[in-house]
Amino acid sequence: MTAQSGQVSRFGLGQSVPRVEDARLLRGEGSFTADVIPPGALVAMVLRSTHANARFTLRGIDELRKKTRAVIAPPEIAHLGGLPCEAPIDSMALPPYPLLAKAVARHVGDALALVVADDEFSARDALEAIEVVYEPLPAVASIAAALAPGAPLVWDHIPGNLAVEKEMGDRAQCDAIFTTAHKIARVEIVNNRVCAHYLEPRAAIGEFDAEHQSFILTAASQGVHGLRATLADSVFKIPREKLRVKTPDVGGGFGPKAFAYREYALVLEAARLCGKPVAWVCERTEHFLADSHGRDNLSSAEMALDRDGKFLALRIDVRADLGAYLSAFAPYIPWLGLTMATGPYHVGAFHARLRCAYTHRPPVDAYRGAGRPEAAYLIERLVDKCAREMQLSQADIRAINFIKPAQMPYKTLTDRVYDVGDFEAAMRRAISANITRKSKQSAPREKLHGVGIASYIECTAWGEGEAGAVTLDDDGGFSVTIGTQSNGQGHATAYAQVV
Repeated sequence: MTAQSGQVSRFGLGQSVPRVEDARLLRGEGSFTADVIPPGALVAMVLRSTHANARFTLRGIDELRKKTRAVIAPPEIAHLGGLPCEAPIDSMALPPYPLLAKAVARHVGDALALVVADDEFSARDALEAIEVVYEPLPAVASIAAALAPGAPLVWDHIPGNLAVEKEMGDRAQCDAIFTTAHKIARVEIVNNRVCAHYLEPRAAIGEFDAEHQSFILTAASQGVHGLRATLADSVFKIPREKLRVKTPDVGGGFGPKAFAYREYALVLEAARLCGKPVAWVCERTEHFLADSHGRDNLSSAEMALDRDGKFLALRIDVRADLGAYLSAFAPYIPWLGLTMATGPYHVGAFHARLRCAYTHRPPVDAYRGAGRPEAAYLIERLVDKCAREMQLSQADIRAINFIKPAQMPYKTLTDRVYDVGDFEAAMRRAISANITRKSKQSAPREKLHGVGIASYIECTAWGEGEAGAVTLDDDGGFSVTIGTQSNGQGHATAYAQVV
């Protein structure tokens, strides 16, 4: 991406300025993956399961291959690896994540086969011509059902559907404090499953260079380097220089466009088999079944308080639904969230238990904060419950228990270090500003108003680093060239301000 500093009329980091990239996009001059499909490219579509758990057989494929460019079933991709879990926890049970389901479909939308034809209509006809014979099996569609005694198994070799169980903190210390606490506040929270709804559904174009035995993938991603590494290292098992990944404009990412998906590998292999570029464009309904979901936790939390309302000990129990397969960072997300579970509060003791389970649902992964919003939601709901138990205001219970500026730098019981912060001052200022504004708005209309309070402290995102360069141009302007890409955040504007 190149941003000319001359495009920004006002300099100053953090100033509110018009975004320089918007005019092009609003004029319809964006270039998204579906816009750059080469002329004559073949069209791919995925056959997906209509059952959450079922054995299946495919019929009519051999005859259909005579009428299409290709029909790819598991035997045709036996030489390819599956999608890896990039962030497993300890020695957790890791089932395979094949590019196509083998004999058993484990969630609605599970990929069963790929058809390739000359055009969309032919591909759709071919897809509907495949006969799928299902033998439905009992399914578990919630985390509570998956962990219940005697629940149907998602994977036969994983007892109780339990992927991993892990603890953090000091259980014995917490339990002892709870026995002598003045008050105990409890909450149970549902972080419901969500699905990103970006303007541009995923799309992918696969190309193969027979002379050099190399691939090109064009896809709406959130980072070409990680995507190339996963596909080259784990799926195709080829040198990375044999795979080039290109990402044009991206119509929203939010996390789920960061991962390697089945369709990316399938269109590349289809291009190799067919000798022509192969394009797949996700349909909106298909998107809800094929893309990684987010959240899906059942959590309970308890706080032990003394007579003054101070937080003595915090206990948390989290059950996380990982879906049928492990997407890239799925098991790490709830664990990462627990490291932020104490929020901006000083807590005397802490213990947390995490259980991740498999269910007959689509995989989950990082989405909009990746575990940290869930943690903030849990602790803030609990703090409000503490206020009610102690008959204190929401502001006062927080002021009593906020980490104080004199305690900085502060190391939490979850091994996070806060370098600086005056949380009470920030809260009081926010409340004052809100009340003043609301009073002006409400008084003329004779309306009552209230103020809700929630505190949020974040461990920011991180990465492996990305090389960049700033050059002085002949015309006196500056150009910034950097590999980090925008998914709608306005990188061109922000980098110009930095320069």
